[in-house]
Amino acid sequence: MSPAHNLWSQLLADIHDPNLQWQLIALGLCVALGWWLSRLLSQRLSAQAGGSSISWRSAQRLLTPLLILLLMLLAARVLSSTQSVGLLRVAIPLTLSYLVIRTAFYLLRIAFTPDGRVSIIVQTFEQVIAVLILAAVALYISGLWPEFVDYLEQTKLPIGRHHESLLVLIQALIWVGLTLVLALWAAALLEQRLMQLDSVHSSLRAVLARLGRGLLILVAVLISLSLVGIDLTVLSVFGGALGVGLGLGLQKLVSSYVSGFVVLLERSLSIGDLVSVEKFSGQIVQINTRYTVLRAGDGTEAIIPNEMLVSQPVQNFSLSDRHTRISSCFKVAHGTDVPRLLTAIPQALAKLPKVLETPAPSALLQSMGPEGLEIEAAVWIDDPVKLKGSTQSAMNLMLLQLLNEQGVSLSSVLPATS
Repeated sequence: MSPAHNLWSQLLADIHDPNLQWQLIALGLCVALGWWLSRLLSQRLSAQAGGSSISWRSAQRLLTPLLILLLMLLAARVLSSTQSVGLLRVAIPLTLSYLVIRTAFYLLRIAFTPDGRVSIIVQTFEQVIAVLILAAVALYISGLWPEFVDYLEQTKLPIGRHHESLLVLIQALIWVGLTLVLALWAAALLEQRLMQLDSVHSSLRAVLARLGRGLLILVAVLISLSLVGIDLTVLSVFGGALGVGLGLGLQKLVSSYVSGFVVLLERSLSIGDLVSVEKFSGQIVQINTRYTVLRAGDGTEAIIPNEMLVSQPVQNFSLSDRHTRISSCFKVAHGTDVPRLLTAIPQALAKLPKVLETPAPSALLQSMGPEGLEIEAAVWIDDPVKLKGSTQSAMNLMLLQLLNEQGVSLSSVLPATS
């Protein structure tokens, strides 16, 4: 390969070269053949591995420029023995920049958007990365790259008692960003694999995923600091100061984080459980490191610090199973044939949809008084979040219909309980 400052002059010289057509033909063949090979390999690998079309489509976006780049390097080496290849030598860094941009986008989206929804912040980072890479390629092709590097190296910035060049600081930022993105990408892949293990409890999978993510980030930071040249022994002072700060001002926050791991490890609460803590009740939809999200039946969501789940009593209505009892109480007048009514109520309630056969519907005579005879009817369901309201209404309608058919008059109606 020629020096960078010769690329632009070689390209201008090749424009008037009659052999330019061979470079154009080689460039077109490299693009067409690279695209065809990447498509063929992606289809075969997807068929063999049974992967989703989305994942292999993402892999093809990286495989296509990689194959085109390799073919361009091969074509430039073959044609350079007989003619000038200035056009190909300019196309190679452009293709390499496209591959780097695609790879950066791929890693960022896996690390920060596992659900596929790209946020504005991620899009902004992608645009900034693309502009910086294209600007660097433009400086390289135009021959201004050595002067730009010299300027960065000669520009000194004061950092404490020392002065570091702008080039060293930029290299440090690049290494830190690169290692962190790679760590987050590896953590996302690890979490995806762990969540596919049905044989492992969901709480344990969440713990392993979060521990792996934190460990990978810590290793990435230590590696990046070592690559930059920072002595890691100075972190001991920072660690001591951080420990004092955590002990004094962040007790609640640290307690919530530790409680989150305790909740996940002991498996007393899992995603999907119906719980009640203080005045909040609902179904657990998320168990994060610091907080847990409860979704009530009306759609409202409550964010509960994990410290509350450890330090306060929690009612878990689905720890052993999700079966929930729904009851309705009412009073009938004296003189009612109670034995006959107690036999007819379970038979009628058994016809309701989504009602469990075991435990079976029941009807009990709860109390007797001057105002009438109190009867309680009850059924069991297996999904209290979705079925409680509809089953309660259907049960009350069935009881009213049954009482009307048997000519039973109500003395007074009590509020429904469950």
